[in-house]
Amino acid sequence: MGKLNGKVALVTGGTSGIGFATAKLFVAEGARVYVTGRRQAKVDEAVKEIGAGVTGVQGDVANMEDLDRLFEQIKQEKGKLDIVFANAGAAEFAPFGTVEESHFDRMFDGNVKGLLFSVQKALPLMPDGGSIVMTGSIVGSKGLPANTVYAATKAAIRSFARTWTTDLKERKIRVNVVSPGPIDTEGLRELLGDSAAGKQRKESFSQVVPLGRLGHAEEIAKAVLFLASEDGSYVTGTELFVDGGMAQV
Repeated sequence: MGKLNGKVALVTGGTSGIGFATAKLFVAEGARVYVTGRRQAKVDEAVKEIGAGVTGVQGDVANMEDLDRLFEQIKQEKGKLDIVFANAGAAEFAPFGTVEESHFDRMFDGNVKGLLFSVQKALPLMPDGGSIVMTGSIVGSKGLPANTVYAATKAAIRSFARTWTTDLKERKIRVNVVSPGPIDTEGLRELLGDSAAGKQRKESFSQVVPLGRLGHAEEIAKAVLFLASEDGSYVTGTELFVDGGMAQV
């Protein structure tokens, strides 16, 4: 028997990396899963690969009309939403002193505004006792270079978990953050680039992680499953670091 049998779950940014691995695991554990992504081709590809048990909905979490369309579809098809994994987001490097307004807007629109309204608009569909999991990052706790704006967005997400735990306590809806360290995903590879400097930076991550390697998306997915399922029934308001120890020592 799966840990999520009978549950309806949403994974934003579910077409690649951590989101895709989590959606795939949720389906394997018995959930009916909705995944979102900005590009229709990537949504179709993810649905095809996961197979039965998943529905893809194209949309941008920073676009309120896209979110309204998403939740109307879930309402019409399932009538409820037990689990929200608010994972959609992006990362860009910009050293302090070179930050441009467009960079700031991109980071906060997707990572903060988009996440906030993804969760808020989901609330009317969530039964009491539901679970919200958000993707944070170790950068919200560490002073890594060139991360001024991105790190601030992840710190905001950590704050959301605290305040929403209080706001939703009467409904027994649990709110938690999973904060990965460096994970070997397509997104990280695109962020670092294929240049020699990018490859060197990727290698340097392994050297500062106590476990001596980058993580895998499937390892984060297992942590999200713990927080989303009854296994994490007494866990709320917390930040679970899945980082090979990078932010801990």
